[in-house]
Amino acid sequence: MNLQEDRRGLSKREHRALQSVAVQFFVNGAVLASYIPRLPEIRDTLGLTLTSIGVILAVATGTGIVGSIVQAPLIGALGPRRAMTISSLVLVVGLAGIGVASSVPLLILALAVVSISDVVTDVAMNMAGSALSARRDVPVINRLHGLWSLGTVVGGVISSLAASVGVPLRVHLIVAAVVLGLTLLYVASGLLPTDERVVGNEANGSKAAPSAGLVLVMFVALGGAAIVPEVISSDWAAFRLADDLGASNGAAGFGFVTFTLGMVIGRFSADAVVGRFGSAFVLRRATAVAAAGTAVAMFVPVTGVALLGLVVTGLGVSVMFPQLYDTAVRSSSSAGALGGLTAGSRAALLIAPLVVGSLAGTETFDVGTSVAVVTIPAAVTVLFLSLRLTDAAVE
Repeated sequence: MNLQEDRRGLSKREHRALQSVAVQFFVNGAVLASYIPRLPEIRDTLGLTLTSIGVILAVATGTGIVGSIVQAPLIGALGPRRAMTISSLVLVVGLAGIGVASSVPLLILALAVVSISDVVTDVAMNMAGSALSARRDVPVINRLHGLWSLGTVVGGVISSLAASVGVPLRVHLIVAAVVLGLTLLYVASGLLPTDERVVGNEANGSKAAPSAGLVLVMFVALGGAAIVPEVISSDWAAFRLADDLGASNGAAGFGFVTFTLGMVIGRFSADAVVGRFGSAFVLRRATAVAAAGTAVAMFVPVTGVALLGLVVTGLGVSVMFPQLYDTAVRSSSSAGALGGLTAGSRAALLIAPLVVGSLAGTETFDVGTSVAVVTIPAAVTVLFLSLRLTDAAVE
């Protein structure tokens, strides 16, 4: 993202703060991408099955619901700036913990630390990013999320290459945690000394603003439906290539990379597209693209075609959460909307990995079919909810 372009509305100090938030998005993506491509290796090292990996991912991700509960009072007490700084440091410590985990309980603990701290960091950096983006003539919220995706591409490539050349998992994740932790010094040094609140959209004069309860329900449902195509596709892409198509552990990691490459392309181009056609228009068509890409990636038994399908899937899902986060921050009940969005997404991921792992562990379903029967209906649900609910949410 070229943060130098169109700085109208931002002071030099605010522009530096935007750069810090942008780097924070990148770091968050890199943390997750550092261990996800090596999940097959973690499974083999600990002697786990696909079903047990599904259970572990579900339990660890489910602990993120704790983060959804504590984020509002925590950010309220500390402010987005301090909450983001503290939680992001805990996040990289959790990454190192995954590398040294020598048993299933320790792995679950490390993944739980990553999951909880990721929720708090995620909400705080979106609040900071939306506040700064709203002051620009040209918003950048999609491109901030694009930097998150770029972080996953860089982290995923490094992780896959490390696995290919035999770098021990422990060494790789500890070094990654140290490097990313040092990068956070740049982030902390450039943030604004005080926090700003994003002003919510006022209700249209002909429509009443939705109640806080309705806002909460809308974002719980949208968060749950939107997260499944994004995270399940990325988490299980390596297993699709390794278990269904016979790729090596190193080559299988590039399934994750190609998916996130599609995310990067989509997010860096989405601001212009949304500006021209509108958020609702783009979101609805993107969900159809995501469903089509998933069908190709998970049903066609050709590695090259599967990789192409993963790129298309990434393009489709790329706009979902940037738009939902920005809408939640600007809603009249931002704390409830953000809490609902994160709680809905974490609750969905408590169930979805269990379903995928259970199906993939049977003789009836391979990994691709298991992923498709979970993610395609979720994308269709986002399409349905966006037709029914997003117009009310943005009023």
